[in-house]
Amino acid sequence: MGWLSLAIWTPILFGAVLLALGRESQAPLVRWLALVGSVISFLVTLPIYGGFKLGTAEMQFVEKAPWIERFNVNYHLGVDGISLWFVLLTAFITIIVVIAGWEVIQRKVNQYMAAFLILSGLMIGVFAALDGVLFYVFFEATLIPMYLIIGIWGGPNKIYAAFKFFLYTLLGSLLMLVAFIYLYTRSGGSFDILAWHSLPLSGTAQTLLFFAMLAAFAVKVPMWPVHTWLPDVHVEAPTGGSAVLAAIMLKLGAYGFLRFSMPILPDASREWAWLMIALSLIAVVYVGLVALVQQDMKKLVAYSSVAHMGFVTLGFFVFNDLGVSGGIVQMIAHGFVSSAMFLCIGVLYDRVHSREIASYGGVVNTMPRFTVFALLFAMANCGLPGTAGFVGEWMVILATVKANFWLGLLAATALISGASYTLWMFKRVYFGPMVNDDVRQLSDINGREFLMLALLAVAVLWMGLYPKPFTDVMDASVASLLQHVAASKLN
Repeated sequence: MGWLSLAIWTPILFGAVLLALGRESQAPLVRWLALVGSVISFLVTLPIYGGFKLGTAEMQFVEKAPWIERFNVNYHLGVDGISLWFVLLTAFITIIVVIAGWEVIQRKVNQYMAAFLILSGLMIGVFAALDGVLFYVFFEATLIPMYLIIGIWGGPNKIYAAFKFFLYTLLGSLLMLVAFIYLYTRSGGSFDILAWHSLPLSGTAQTLLFFAMLAAFAVKVPMWPVHTWLPDVHVEAPTGGSAVLAAIMLKLGAYGFLRFSMPILPDASREWAWLMIALSLIAVVYVGLVALVQQDMKKLVAYSSVAHMGFVTLGFFVFNDLGVSGGIVQMIAHGFVSSAMFLCIGVLYDRVHSREIASYGGVVNTMPRFTVFALLFAMANCGLPGTAGFVGEWMVILATVKANFWLGLLAATALISGASYTLWMFKRVYFGPMVNDDVRQLSDINGREFLMLALLAVAVLWMGLYPKPFTDVMDASVASLLQHVAASKLN
């Protein structure tokens, strides 16, 4: 068992152990065991980063063993510069989520913590899978713990939101499965994803497969107009669920474009790039304006996530190094910033039990330490230079300007709308008079909440001030991907 298998199965194993500890009297043990499990799971990923060789696009830490031999299905794992950081990000965010739910979750604590640990292992499996069936199993299995997290610990309309989340994402994925089966037959009975990259496919076949995969990945991102499930789910999900959904699960769809759509279907990806760019710009501009009129803090950040993920798909489909690298950097940055934004909302909700912006005002007077963290994350959400939120957006805008000046200019307007809705929310929640008695009685963050937010603050500032470790890892893999797409076009 290699490091990738350990990264996948360690949190799943800890989750299984937690499920066996069912009594409420065991809740303190469950919390500590969940924290130990999440920390060990993160430590297991560090050797993958430490042993990763720069300057090569080859898959590393490869593991391969027969699984379903009759259909030539293998347990095949590996990471390259595109997927490496998402393995680490998933394990890191899991630690934050366990800390976030420490005091807030009082019922079925073992099931709550187990769901997040199992979900963490499954998501790492998605980023590491190099076999089509293995990828599909991990991709679909992530729905189960998240469905339970929303449906059991969510808000008043949790069942509606859980069903909407499950049905949207499941229906799209079924078309992806059909595409995988077609690729299996065309490749002579192989589910090896890397072997699919060199399949000679006709233009018609590529187009049909492109839209079949688009159905799965666009819903997961989510791209406009199939984004409508996300605000409902975020509003009803518990704070930890919103953090993981925004930080990691949305990235599964964007990652699918890089691992499947672009390398396997290069001609179709180029032919339909105009559509992807158009949908991305609608998400960036229109959905950003929708965020401006939201009265619910969670809905505002949910629409903000759709707009920020629009930058990701925009960067991918302008087909240059800066754009694809910028899209990946934006995915990682959004993982830090969006989870931090939702956790800040959770801190307020735990005290006041309201997500409405109008319920607050003057929070800085009673929670000054917390306001400092909230301000940093709000600035990062605006794309302030020196924070993680700036780097990816700036790279994508430069790449888009390089491809087409007017498209780049349109994308750049998102920085204005992003600053508008974020600062508007921040001003009304944290500044101004204290009109609500609940706000006057607020207590500042405790040590647990300080640790949770401080870890994310360090990540946001580190990536904003020194993004080189992030970009160095992905450079060779991005260059290889674009060369493959360009070579296919020439052929």
